[in-house]
Amino acid sequence: MSYTFDPLVPRPIDLPTVVPLDGATGDGATPGAPRGLAALDEAKIFAAPDDPAEWAAWRERLEAWRTDARERHGFTGAVYERPRAAWAASCFTIAQVWLWDELLYSFEENRFTPERFLADARERFAGLDAVVLWHAYPVIGIDDRNQWDFYRDVPGLTGPDGLVATLHAAGLHVFVDYNPWDTGTRRGEDDLTELAAVVADLPADGVFLDTLKKAEPELVERLEAARPGIVLEGESKLAVERIEDHSSSWAQFFADSSVPGVLRAHWYERRHMQHHVRRWNRDHTDELQSAWVNGVGVMVWEVVFGVWVGWSERDAATLRRMVTVQRAAKDLLLDGGWTPLADLAPEAREAGVHASLFSHDGVSLWTLVNRGEQDWTGPVLTAAPAGRLVDLTGLATATDPTGAPVAPTGGPVSVDGATTPPVVTVPGRGIAALLHVAPGAAEPDWLPGLVEDMREHAASRDARFPHRLARRVAPAAEPEAGATRAPDAGVVVVPAGPYVLTVRYRARETGMYQGAPYVEEWKPLSPRLHDPRTLQRDGELAAPVAVAATEVTNAEFAAFVDATGYRPATSHRFLAHWVDGRPPAGHEDEPVTFVDLDDARAYSAWRGGRLPSEDEWQLAGETGGLLRGAPVVWNWTESEHSDGRTRYAMLKGGADHESTGSEWYFDGGVQRPEFSAKLLLPGLGLARSSSIGFRCAWTTDEVTA
Repeated sequence: MSYTFDPLVPRPIDLPTVVPLDGATGDGATPGAPRGLAALDEAKIFAAPDDPAEWAAWRERLEAWRTDARERHGFTGAVYERPRAAWAASCFTIAQVWLWDELLYSFEENRFTPERFLADARERFAGLDAVVLWHAYPVIGIDDRNQWDFYRDVPGLTGPDGLVATLHAAGLHVFVDYNPWDTGTRRGEDDLTELAAVVADLPADGVFLDTLKKAEPELVERLEAARPGIVLEGESKLAVERIEDHSSSWAQFFADSSVPGVLRAHWYERRHMQHHVRRWNRDHTDELQSAWVNGVGVMVWEVVFGVWVGWSERDAATLRRMVTVQRAAKDLLLDGGWTPLADLAPEAREAGVHASLFSHDGVSLWTLVNRGEQDWTGPVLTAAPAGRLVDLTGLATATDPTGAPVAPTGGPVSVDGATTPPVVTVPGRGIAALLHVAPGAAEPDWLPGLVEDMREHAASRDARFPHRLARRVAPAAEPEAGATRAPDAGVVVVPAGPYVLTVRYRARETGMYQGAPYVEEWKPLSPRLHDPRTLQRDGELAAPVAVAATEVTNAEFAAFVDATGYRPATSHRFLAHWVDGRPPAGHEDEPVTFVDLDDARAYSAWRGGRLPSEDEWQLAGETGGLLRGAPVVWNWTESEHSDGRTRYAMLKGGADHESTGSEWYFDGGVQRPEFSAKLLLPGLGLARSSSIGFRCAWTTDEVTA
């Protein structure tokens, strides 16, 4: 397949914007404004010049643009004065988490496990400031449930002991996400009314605007009325004029210059928080370094819609060091004078070391990055400033990829009255921090605690990707002793022996069985997203398998419930279409739905069988012998997988239901036997759907068709 773009190279729209330094005038935006300033409104990142001799002029142009842009757009900053939203300006780490991530939810215990999620965040990332609870995509569209249903219909999400309250009690702020493309599912009230109600009911602190760069003013007003202080975070570049009413934005797929540039939105308003993210990257150095020199945050997103893209120990260690300093020195980052590309020792600069300088009331913080692969050990400042100088990131001992300690950085922790600049180590592809307290200046009250905390946060050289493999989950239900044997008719027999199958599927961000569909890529574009693909599966059946020609019906499942008194561990949505515990009159012979994998397994075990695997289902289906009930529904298969973070199963057969209007919806429509759809499994009964049923299978040498 040929492409019109290189998926590993930033698109032109992602590239940093060159800042003209010619000083000419007359662009027509503001009388007397330097030429080209208005054009800089479109930047994501202001590219920095390679030549240090141009840096002073570059900074002057950035100052001029900010002054001019604020005047042109009538900036007031009122949204940043809201007391309930003040937290957003120092929200340095935010995680995007699928509600049913196995770190946050236990399928064995059928409950949310925020204590496990929070402990992992503390250990690997020095904690989180906020979390986006992702809920509907990529499951939405399997039936007529809309995005609001996937929040409202979750037991244990709200209330004084619910998940949201627990996260709040732990100090995290909670975002919900809004999917404006959801127009083809069940309709309720208009989106503004529905979203405002969800925000108030949870309650949520922020809204992530999926696929939207900004919310329209009416939506902003409705959300603020529903939840005063609500924080809106758009996806990708936010227009300059909307920094006025959006407290944060998502710096997704932002490319930086070789010399660290400046984030346009944060430069415009320091209280505007941005979160760097490159969702398919296994190396997060670039966004971490950009966040560090700009004084902004990052998004930790280790499971992208069911695909594991976990952080290396090197990047996690960098983030721990960053946020520990940022949280302590947040007032300095917000209120101090900011000098991008501060003057450094020439030899350090030539080695690829750069820094921003944040200064206020005699206290200065240098946030240093090393663009090179090799450690820089030597002076980074041009002179030793009088007073106390603290090498914050040199307080702990680094580790190599095996976890063994590496020689200490060698720089002194503090210097008083030194005449030469101290020796500092800035790890290759890493960061460092220097804090200076001038003579006579008051030492920040947070400094002693920060010094102690930083002793626990060493750099790491271990950049290996922490792979995870998805493995099949053994079913709990086994054929019952004395249960009904496999029928002699009404089955399709798949013979024993080896087989090879061609499986067709639609390329989604969920991937299929193993690995990420995109690695180190920029935003996936067609034809690499949502295009039809194939994979080959092979195996061997040790014995013939009989697959039921028909799906289990409502009447048949009712007989099972009557005979066994079956009650699922989680009853939510179980047989939700039945009336008073019985199939609706006239629907007895329709495929039973609103059953999950465990329900289907229990019935199959009662029949002396099991669910067919996805391969067995396809082998039987390709004979033309499988019949479909009415309405046509997807079929569960014995294909549950887990990589320790995501549960999923493969569905076969397709369904009459099809949500239309967006390519982000789950696959719909009746499908050929070779088509497979990967369904991420939600918990607490939400996997039960009006569009999913099942049929049984038996392993036997005795059954004949």
